[in-house]
Amino acid sequence: MSAILRNLEELPRQNASHVKNRWGEVVRQVQESGSVAVTNHSTVEMVLLTAATYNQLVEDAQAVKAREQSVLDELGRRFDARLGALQEPGAAQQVGNLFAAKGKLGRRPKAGDSF
Repeated sequence: MSAILRNLEELPRQNASHVKNRWGEVVRQVQESGSVAVTNHSTVEMVLLTAATYNQLVEDAQAVKAREQSVLDELGRRFDARLGALQEPGAAQQVGNLFAAKGKLGRRPKAGDSF
């Protein structure tokens, strides 16, 4: 995420009554600090932030979602390729032979070209 956001505990705070009665001051504070936590009975209930910060958050969230979808699409393609290999003629027999071998190899493994 390219927007640098502070933790909720680090934000400047204004109680809801102050926000209601002195909106202009709160707007200036948001523009100066980037965001303000609005409290009600000492509990943060919401955060006010600039439109630019909100837009950046939306763009960042969409970028993350696009990356996730790209990864899921790639995994889907790999799954389909493996499933296709298992559906080829003779694949069931090969899998059966593999399980029947119980981990034993039919011949000794080679340890490289000079073995």
